[in-house]
Amino acid sequence: MSRKRVFALVVCLGALLIFAAILPAQAGKAVPLSPIEQLGKALYYDKNLSLNGNQSCATCHDPAVGFTGPDSQVNAHGAVYPGSDPGKFGNRKPPSAAYAGDSPLLRYDSGAMAWIGGMFWDGRAAGDELGDPLAEQAMGPFLNPLEMGLTSPAELCSKVEAGAYTGLFEQVWGTGSVNCTDGADTVYDQIGLAIAAYERSAEVNPYTSKFDLFWDKAKTKRLDVTKITASNYTRYRSLGLTDTELYGLAVFNDPNQANCASCHSLKPGSKGYPLFTDYSYDNLGIPKNPENPFYSNLDYNPAGSNWIDTGLGGYLESAQPESAAQEMGKMKVPTLRNVDKRPAANFVKAYGHNGYFKSLADIVRFYASRGMHGGMMGGGGGMGGGGMCGGMMFPAPEVNENLATLNMFRCRDQSYIVAFLKTLSDGYFQR
Repeated sequence: MSRKRVFALVVCLGALLIFAAILPAQAGKAVPLSPIEQLGKALYYDKNLSLNGNQSCATCHDPAVGFTGPDSQVNAHGAVYPGSDPGKFGNRKPPSAAYAGDSPLLRYDSGAMAWIGGMFWDGRAAGDELGDPLAEQAMGPFLNPLEMGLTSPAELCSKVEAGAYTGLFEQVWGTGSVNCTDGADTVYDQIGLAIAAYERSAEVNPYTSKFDLFWDKAKTKRLDVTKITASNYTRYRSLGLTDTELYGLAVFNDPNQANCASCHSLKPGSKGYPLFTDYSYDNLGIPKNPENPFYSNLDYNPAGSNWIDTGLGGYLESAQPESAAQEMGKMKVPTLRNVDKRPAANFVKAYGHNGYFKSLADIVRFYASRGMHGGMMGGGGGMGGGGMCGGMMFPAPEVNENLATLNMFRCRDQSYIVAFLKTLSDGYFQR
């Protein structure tokens, strides 16, 4: 072997060691990643790509909690995470960054009579620029002053240029691709596309939950899980779920029961498994979270505690004003995968776009209350002071218009639904 080749090999090995050192160890079986996925992973975990070198994508989207907020104390209160500047806060809790890659471009579906697709709670990463909402979402936090806080694509490019993975960047995008003089905008796009590739990888989306094993066993028995109901669920016994979990799934899916699957769909996605979302938008009537730190962020929120989160409708006011009024208060239906994944039993996770709910039991109770109260009043009626189920009252909705119609179901079935939702955490088995 020539000296030139030996030198190149040593340089490559050294780069790989540096690259490995900046990435966190992943639990379970190692998943092979393509070069663009490896690049996306390096970018995803690099805290240097922020104003103060203290925040990466994983700071708010951590795998230990299903790629969402990893701080139990933050989740227990305002649920909104500080940016690289710790005195600045956004306005919503971080959604999961996993199982998001099938979301289409934001569009109005005339058949469903609903807006579908896009990324962020309000759909503003529509996919119009890159043809990929997930990539556009990945780009957003870098230049958001309330998040990673960089000022321009050029500043972000210079930080990537100084990183340990520039060789990998050029392997993926071509020699000389890290061009911060007149190509920073292109580099910015490529960063988003690489992170999206990682977020679509099998490492982030392993489909290794207890439910996935049940789904596989049901397929071998030629049983269609999408058809499970409260009247036929016993047909699905002995496939890995307990009777409690199985009945919870049945109530979850049954159109005549909770019917959660009408939005958190059991329809298989691109990998053949349900993603538990139909990518649509709804106003559930969630109350304001009084501890949201955005209310006191007066430099960016002059309305203070009077600020109202209008969700998709707020975005459409600028993107498509004629459609905005009927979409006010609607938020994107999140995936339920890893909805209960947490590093410890006493770890607090927050639920809802603003983190108002602090347990699965709380948010399922809210659905039951809304189903009873909203169901009696019909689809668009206001909730007033809130419904009651299990002795718990809820405040009025933050946006008391365009409220979704939720099915009525028995309060006593809440625990079954919660038991089923706990089967959606990855890591139950290895593929």
